[in-house]
Amino acid sequence: MTGFKISSNDPQDSSAKSFSEIFESLVSYTKRETLKPIRGAGRWMAFGLMGAVCLGVAVVFGSLGVLRVLQTTSLGDSNSWSWLSYLVAMAVLLVVYFLAVRRIKKGSLN
Repeated sequence: MTGFKISSNDPQDSSAKSFSEIFESLVSYTKRETLKPIRGAGRWMAFGLMGAVCLGVAVVFGSLGVLRVLQTTSLGDSNSWSWLSYLVAMAVLLVVYFLAVRRIKKGSLN
């Protein structure tokens, strides 16, 4: 009878096998249902942060450009009206802010 394995009817042996199978399935389920969504959320947040930094830098440089253009005109040369160029640059920043807030949409992490 070589080649044949005699199975034992030991209840402890079968419970140990079922426990290890349950543990393995629990580990694989946990990895599948928690780690993948967390990785997706991390990527989503990284791209959002990169976009926010780039947009912030662009808005700062754009507003400085608008201010510099206004200061080189005759409006910025006069001492009594030089403050108006700062006010116009602030108005441009407010318009950009309100346009950005209107365009924000809540997306899903998927």
